[in-house]
Amino acid sequence: MYIKKLKIGNLELENNLILAPMAGVTDLPFRIICKKYGKPGLVCNEMVSSKAITFKDEKTLRMLNCKEEERPISMQIFGSEPEIMGQAAKVVSEIADIVDINMGCPAPKVVKNGDGSKLLLNLELAEKIIATVVENSTKPVTLKIRKGWDKEHIVAVELAKMAEKNGICAITVHGRTRDEYYSGVADWDIIRQVKENVKIPVIGNGDVKGAGDAKKMFDETGCDGIMIGRATLGNPWIFNEIVSKLNETAQGNDISLKEKKNTILEHFELLLAEKGEYTATREIRKHIAWYVKGLKNATVIREEINKVETKEAFVKILSEYFNSL
Repeated sequence: MYIKKLKIGNLELENNLILAPMAGVTDLPFRIICKKYGKPGLVCNEMVSSKAITFKDEKTLRMLNCKEEERPISMQIFGSEPEIMGQAAKVVSEIADIVDINMGCPAPKVVKNGDGSKLLLNLELAEKIIATVVENSTKPVTLKIRKGWDKEHIVAVELAKMAEKNGICAITVHGRTRDEYYSGVADWDIIRQVKENVKIPVIGNGDVKGAGDAKKMFDETGCDGIMIGRATLGNPWIFNEIVSKLNETAQGNDISLKEKKNTILEHFELLLAEKGEYTATREIRKHIAWYVKGLKNATVIREEINKVETKEAFVKILSEYFNSL
């Protein structure tokens, strides 16, 4: 059986599918939508700077907002100073169900400060960060990594063994190097290698776009769970689809136009409540592009939504578009 409960530390997840942390995407509204319509076992917030947490930056602390209906939630922190990461872990573990350490982000603005995937080049520092976060967290601590920095520095197995030794409760492995960003094909064999070398749960990440991919990843890697990121964009239902197909309870997962429209409106209302009209009307634009991908006249609706600045205008344009379909 592919879909099953997954224990991470003292926390048991209802299933072993996880919403990946994505910068600028997995905010509170998106997590609630995914939890309600996809029902993943765990959702993750977008990564948060440990320094900004310790400086009590208002915008950063708002990113730690969460609601009961989305639990359990993992909150991911990033940074390269052990003491500051430890302080951030103390704060985050008071709110989250899991504290996750980011050692995989490839973004230049993160890497240039020595954070994210840059730590794959300094395993001694990585170990200090892991030990300090584990020591300061009251909740299970997990780690998210890439296979390595580049093809000359493939460190996933070594880092996973060291992380387990230092109290990490589960590890997520993305099958690409930092050099590869999101290009090419994810190397699932590195996930298998990590799984064979540690006893803690190993979560596979990279290129799972549906039930077929999920089954293949489980079969090829022996991983305990799967984390899904980009394939959830415009498709919060993906987790439910994978569960039903792999458990052979599928009744067909075609989402009706009415259901899609209502989900978009609900997502927008959540954005309005969380961020206000000015920000919500701008942030919904990227989500619209994902939600309507593949639908008739998708380019037209994207262009029109990109100009709206009020709730009324958004609802009017969206309703007219779906009525035209």
